[in-house]
Amino acid sequence: MKMKLNILLIEDDFIEVMKMNRAITGLNLPHNIIEATNGEEAMEALQQTNQLPDIILLDLHMPKINGIEFLEMLKSNSDLRQIPVIILTTSGNHKDLMECYKIGISGYIVKPLKYEDYVEKIRVVFDYWTINELIKYK
Repeated sequence: MKMKLNILLIEDDFIEVMKMNRAITGLNLPHNIIEATNGEEAMEALQQTNQLPDIILLDLHMPKINGIEFLEMLKSNSDLRQIPVIILTTSGNHKDLMECYKIGISGYIVKPLKYEDYVEKIRVVFDYWTINELIKYK
């Protein structure tokens, strides 16, 4: 049985949120997805909960607070900085990639165009984080 992860998905595109939920259902994964449509909403959710997410999946291009701004806020907060953040974006921009790693992300994934490739990347990410020691002993 796979460990159930609490995942904060920060994504402003409703189609992408549906795609993630469809992938998780199709892969028969038990994970709980908490959704936020932008960085501001995500920070509010993180401040109002007793249960922090095991991982955060973060899009870069969002209104209000973009992904890099959110990441800087998260990593400057001593109570939240340990949460692993995986960038899930359409941006293959090398500058974005390097900036995100500099701030302290745990992974950077460019969303593929084909749905089957997307599902495979999501499967690999979740397989890894369900066995990661940081999550197991949280």
